Amino acid sequence: MAKKKVIPQIVKDVRAFKQQEIDWVNQKLISYSQFSMFNECPKKWSLQYVEGHKQFTSTIHTVFGTALHEVIQHYLTVMYEQSGAEADKINTYEMFKDKLREEYTKQYKSNKNQHFSSPDELREFFEDGIEIIRDFAKNKAKHFSKRGWHLIGCEIPIQLHPNPKLPNVVYQGYLDIVMYNENTNKIYIIDLKTSTSGWNDKQKKDENKQFQLILYKKFFSEQFNFLIENIDVEFFIVKRKLF
Repeated sequence: MAKKKVIPQIVKDVRAFKQQEIDWVNQKLISYSQFSMFNECPKKWSLQYVEGHKQFTSTIHTVFGTALHEVIQHYLTVMYEQSGAEADKINTYEMFKDKLREEYTKQYKSNKNQHFSSPDELREFFEDGIEIIRDFAKNKAKHFSKRGWHLIGCEIPIQLHPNPKLPNVVYQGYLDIVMYNENTNKIYIIDLKTSTSGWNDKQKKDENKQFQLILYKKFFSEQFNFLIENIDVEFFIVKRKLF
């Protein structure tokens, strides 16, 4: 009989966390996207979040990114909860096709039933996504080991009051992938990013992008009372095109 894997306490604690319902009358919800927008242009933030002139432009890139996230996250969940062999049995072709269709339909409706892509472009992005997923599955061992590692979960919620002086302000966000290494007692927060051909030097040094990782690290530490020195954060960038 196979020895049952012992689940570390921090893994249990994070999985057991329950979000509180937002009191929309008395509380104000903020997110990283708001932080980023305010940091770039306070006036733009004010127009959208104070005066209510919110704008969201649907693009094939947002559709593609969301669909790819969901497939990779599901693949990793099966890999860690069952096995890599079981993960390889997932029909990622059909799953990605369904997710891409679902997300496009959702954003199409949000876009006042106006199309924002063409059948040819959708086909191109679909084929690129399938190649990414196949490559990810083929090379998973290079990036995600199972020895000593636990997948805490995907889309792990972060919800707290960032400023004690403003108890009605609530920060809420979701962490793409959170891992725990029992050998080093370290948490790894991974943020999935899709890119056409990777990030250039300017993008890698973008303060707003780095600020996102810093926030994740700080807020995770506070929410779960885990040493901030034992938390690593990184972007995992998947390229859509190789030139």
